[in-house]
Amino acid sequence: MAIKIAILDLYEGTANEGMRSIRTLIEELIVDFHRPLKYDVFETRLTGEVPDLTYDAFISSGGPGSPLDSAGSYWESKYFGLMDAIHAHNHANPDQKKHVLLICHSFQIYTRYYGYGLVSKRKSTSFGVMPMHKTFEGHHDPLLRSLGDPFWAVDSRDYQITKPNIEKIQASGGAVLCVEKYRPNVKLERAVMAVRFDEAFFGTQFHPEADAVGMHKYLLRDDKKALVIEKHGEKKYWEMLDHLNDPDKIMLTNRAVVPRFLMMALQHRLNSVSA
Repeated sequence: MAIKIAILDLYEGTANEGMRSIRTLIEELIVDFHRPLKYDVFETRLTGEVPDLTYDAFISSGGPGSPLDSAGSYWESKYFGLMDAIHAHNHANPDQKKHVLLICHSFQIYTRYYGYGLVSKRKSTSFGVMPMHKTFEGHHDPLLRSLGDPFWAVDSRDYQITKPNIEKIQASGGAVLCVEKYRPNVKLERAVMAVRFDEAFFGTQFHPEADAVGMHKYLLRDDKKALVIEKHGEKKYWEMLDHLNDPDKIMLTNRAVVPRFLMMALQHRLNSVSA
């Protein structure tokens, strides 16, 4: 029987590089895994389509627009019905847990729905290759521990998560793992950039799937170029393009987080089968 991965597409039909990058990472794993492995894509935000619990790992994508305005929508009711079902399965089957990776928009709506922090609109868009600063727990988390401090990742958002509910996160065995860069001249709380909610649920505000090919396309777009130059200056824009060729920047993150998440989830599944 093949091990199955579900991709929940929250891009609502808009053009993006995120889905391409996620598919690429899974297809590379399929080549190296040497076991039957397949994946399916579900147009969750566009049609309300969700996978069932026969899947072993779930990757929920980023997406455009507000993570607040969709509260109570049809597709969210389907989405969180799935999340509730995975939680119930994991509670009832602690040795056969389903693993979930929540990226950007997915991370925001999950945090909002389950009350793990405050989701709000930023004063301005954050876009580019940015440093992520680890917490103590982030240094030891298996998905991040091979990365430096700070490590570099693609940040693309109009919204943010602040005021994390630490007690609730810790009660489920989780932790805040990294925060955005220190800004001494900005008197605002630093946003949360990654949380381990429990052993099986992991969320990132940044895009761990992003690769140099996709980010290069984005940075060459006139609107994205203008945005980066407006916020950070032209020198910083050209530095970001240079970062794309640096193996210690976003490509290191690309090769660490999603592949390791998948390997841990699939190994967990294999161990439960052989036990």
